[in-house]
Amino acid sequence: MRMRFEVLGPVRMCDGGVAEPSTGSMRRTLLAVLLARANEPVPVPTLLEALWGSPAEHGASRLQVHVHRLRRELDDPERLTHEAAGYRLRVEQDELDASMFTALLGEALGEPDPTRAAQTLRRALGFWRGRPYQEVDLPDLAPEVERLTEQRLLAVEELYDAELRAGRHDAVVGELEEAVHRHPLRERLAGLLMLALHRSGRHADAMAEYQRACQVLNDELGLDPGPELRALHDQISGGRAAEPAGRAPAPSQLPRTTGTFIGRDHPLSELDRIVDEITDAVPITVISGTAGVGKTALALRWARRVERRFPDGRLYTDLRGFGSDSPADPGDVLAGWLRALGVDGKDVPLQVAERAARLRSLLDCKRVLLFLDNAVSAEQVRPLLPGASGCAVVVTSRDQLTGLVVGDGAQRVELDRMGLDEARLLMKELLGDLITDDGAVDELIERCARLPLALRVAAERVRRQGHHGLGRIVAEFSSARDRLDLLDGDDPQARLRTVFGASYRHLSASEATLFRMLGLHPGREVDACSLTALAGGADVRTTHRGLAALARAHLVEEVAGKRFRLHDLLAGYAAELVDTTETAGQQREALRRLCDYYLQATTHATGFLAPGALPPRAQRFEVPPMRDHEDAARWLEGERELLVRLADTAEGAFDHYAVGFAAALDVALDFGWHVDEAVRVHGKARVVAARTGDRDGEVMALRGLGVAHLRRTEFGKAHRLLDRALELARGPARTAGVLLGMGELCMATGRAETALEHLHRSTRLYQEAGLPLLALRPMVCLGRLHRRRRRHRASMECLLEASRVAAEHRHPPAEAGAACALAALYRDLGRYEEAAEQAERALVLARRTRLRSLEGVALHRLGSIRRCQGDHARAWQAHLAALTFARQVRSATLEAMTLTAMAETHGAMGDAEKATRCHLHALGVAGSGSGHYARARAHTGLGDLHEAAGRHDTATRHWGTAARLYENVGAPEAADLRRRLDEEITRSLPC
Repeated sequence: MRMRFEVLGPVRMCDGGVAEPSTGSMRRTLLAVLLARANEPVPVPTLLEALWGSPAEHGASRLQVHVHRLRRELDDPERLTHEAAGYRLRVEQDELDASMFTALLGEALGEPDPTRAAQTLRRALGFWRGRPYQEVDLPDLAPEVERLTEQRLLAVEELYDAELRAGRHDAVVGELEEAVHRHPLRERLAGLLMLALHRSGRHADAMAEYQRACQVLNDELGLDPGPELRALHDQISGGRAAEPAGRAPAPSQLPRTTGTFIGRDHPLSELDRIVDEITDAVPITVISGTAGVGKTALALRWARRVERRFPDGRLYTDLRGFGSDSPADPGDVLAGWLRALGVDGKDVPLQVAERAARLRSLLDCKRVLLFLDNAVSAEQVRPLLPGASGCAVVVTSRDQLTGLVVGDGAQRVELDRMGLDEARLLMKELLGDLITDDGAVDELIERCARLPLALRVAAERVRRQGHHGLGRIVAEFSSARDRLDLLDGDDPQARLRTVFGASYRHLSASEATLFRMLGLHPGREVDACSLTALAGGADVRTTHRGLAALARAHLVEEVAGKRFRLHDLLAGYAAELVDTTETAGQQREALRRLCDYYLQATTHATGFLAPGALPPRAQRFEVPPMRDHEDAARWLEGERELLVRLADTAEGAFDHYAVGFAAALDVALDFGWHVDEAVRVHGKARVVAARTGDRDGEVMALRGLGVAHLRRTEFGKAHRLLDRALELARGPARTAGVLLGMGELCMATGRAETALEHLHRSTRLYQEAGLPLLALRPMVCLGRLHRRRRRHRASMECLLEASRVAAEHRHPPAEAGAACALAALYRDLGRYEEAAEQAERALVLARRTRLRSLEGVALHRLGSIRRCQGDHARAWQAHLAALTFARQVRSATLEAMTLTAMAETHGAMGDAEKATRCHLHALGVAGSGSGHYARARAHTGLGDLHEAAGRHDTATRHWGTAARLYENVGAPEAADLRRRLDEEITRSLPC
């Protein structure tokens, strides 16, 4: 005999014989927790918490003892296994009473014959012996106990509902009275008892039961009876609840359900809520969503779940709104429904309005569910709506049916594509042990756009190929266009092209053009301005209206910021339509318009970041509104990936766009610290510009490429590129830009005097060219260089002037740069409050305007200032933020500087060991070829720590290394260390 486990009462198990309670409270608790999550790994901390209230010391070994004892009581010790995620108890469905009960309940709920349903429910209730998990009181089990208890009450209610439908009202009155006594607040039980009494000829007792229910609900909960109990009272008092002899059976037209339905808990609960909350009108629900998303399956699952609430019938029709056939005529649907409700064919009215009125009359005072599948419009649905509040209507459509929502009080449930977890569960259900690679399943799910229809077709293809099918299908699905071929199933209704095409055919000509252009657009998310340019549209407002129509038809998804996107399968379908509708020349011209639009918009946005850096472009297209630097920075960051791709992929007749986009993106890529993208974009632009003889384009590409290598601390490459740019540069503005890069490079490599010369000249040339705001960048660099050389007065003059001009012109990049540099200057001068204020200001400005190149430095500055203020907690917070940022942008220099600052904070807190580790880590990050200042500071700090510990020789070696590093970059700190070394040598000499 099989092993048997019981939890619907005291926890028991047996191996063939009579079930006995598990001996020992610990083992019983262990068994209960494992059974509550049967066939799933239960983490060890969860078990320790259940057994001892906390992960106690030596808890794991004590747990193993109880696991070992429990294994000895099992028929097979291998049932209880240990794996990385915890302990797993293997239990078959027919071995656990709770699983058997749940399975029988589900079987009964789907059984149309009331006698067989009642028999099945009595078998299910026979498993119960008391409270679930009796004698085991654990908070973690409370949800499972509550779930099982609720299922038991549902089974009791369904049992007596089935008995009444079978005509056994006399036989169950006594049982119902006992059930109502045990559960006096269950309104459905009270209603069933009222109905049984009434049908048994005990009308007065039925009315008395209603009064009793009212009193109990009012006394216990302060509530009146719900709409269903009140409606039943009205029917009984009006004599309409008894079933007359010879009554025609209630129509039950719901289609057959599919074998597998997974998830969708939220939309199901939304459907429940709508029907529960609306009491004085007909609840109408529109389930809308894209093709293949599972609208019909959801509506049918819900309808099956609640059909017992509509004992007078369930009417269904396929309105064929998006099929290959013509949409269903409401008059024909009404005629069919009237006949189903008992109207003789010869008595069906001829006019649609009369048929609709007859339907409303027949449904008055009845509880009928009307399921309208695949509706195309509100006009198609309206004649089919009942007037009785006891009825409910559920409509599915690919359109949002706004007319029904606005004009008829319908509520909409938007059904989105499946979540990843839901899709995984569906594939597990469909494929079972054919799943050998979870990663491959996830890849297949995404390639099917998480559409249930596509997932089912793909799963069928995997099943046909057996255990090797999953990997093959994933490989075959790599191409978006091939995917549509592979997802064309044998059933025409299950072909993705068929269901997508049905939606496409309902579009107007202009809407269809927009949909096709979405398939041509290279971006994943599209705004109306770019789509207008691509489609050659007249104006953006018209495009907005077209996109709104596509969204209503669920052919496009609206995302944040009035942007739109197609999922992968729809994108592949739209791309196919482009190839079959637009010629190659038309497609080229559309893409040329798109590139011109993006160049115009990028140039416009860059004008806020660096006014005057680029000559203005002709205003051919309407671009998104940009009021200030913040708007422009946000737009550039949002479109950056696409703009870089356009520059990267510009070939043939389009290759000149590589130069244009490199120039337009230069400032944004540098400010945003997108170094890898800058190398790609400027590298390609350099090749194209040199080949086509575009000297200005080559200078800008060389300068941008040189600065990118500078950010990577590849100083040799940066020097060669900037030198070549300086040779080719013509005009003050171009020369000034190159000199700014040369000045920054010289600062980084310790050539301070040359850096001063380049930066002074860059500032002067920008001013001569009438570009005062561009002159602020070299001016701020001059201020930083003067501070580093301890020329504090000169630094203050440069930075305050830059800050004044930037504020006067409301230019955030320069304001942020000056504030960050002033923060360091004030810190060096011991003016910590002013330093903190400037650092905070720089951080706010950098984040608001997406100046990532400055954000990390501001965080680093703030950490060191907080340490100087003695606020170690806030210093540490800033250090960690700066370190995280440095690793995100892969800046070894900033990471090393931050680690040395963290070491200094550890030292200030008296933790020499952690300070030493941080300094050593900083040396490892900085390497030997760059990061001179960070390495010098780390060696200085290590020397100080060794000196404090009495290790004078080691301290001297570190100080000597630091002095040499500082000397390499001409830093004044070298002289300080040399004096300290001289003092150390003098002190060590014999008297």
